[in-house]
Amino acid sequence: MNIYISVDTITANKFSNDAIRRIYPTSKIPDNVEGMDIGPESCVRYREVIMNSETILWNGPLGVFEFDNFSNGTFMVADAVVKATENGSFSLVGGGDTISSINKFKLADKFNYVSTAGGAMLEFCEGRVLPGIKSILEE
Repeated sequence: MNIYISVDTITANKFSNDAIRRIYPTSKIPDNVEGMDIGPESCVRYREVIMNSETILWNGPLGVFEFDNFSNGTFMVADAVVKATENGSFSLVGGGDTISSINKFKLADKFNYVSTAGGAMLEFCEGRVLPGIKSILEE
């Protein structure tokens, strides 16, 4: 398993859709701005990784998708996962915010499996026994 980190970040001078936006390398974000979305280079890299994956586990949006000016990274990843799923990859999407983002983009029905319980989904993938399932098994 590989973990990919954003190489560029879209920043804002305030937490607002109308904020002044700038792109910085992720390792060089100034203290006076906040990261609000992944940058365009990261979008290209993530898309390439997703399109070459057989199984995709996605938990969490990549930016402040609620603000249209900072939703592109999350949309680009969602779109890539949809395309990969259409090409035969298995997609598992989890978490309330992730669900909200794919609902915003009208893509929720394009994935193999969608879980509203992102944390529980990750725990299950780790091999932990979930309390609800444990109680059912003990009956």
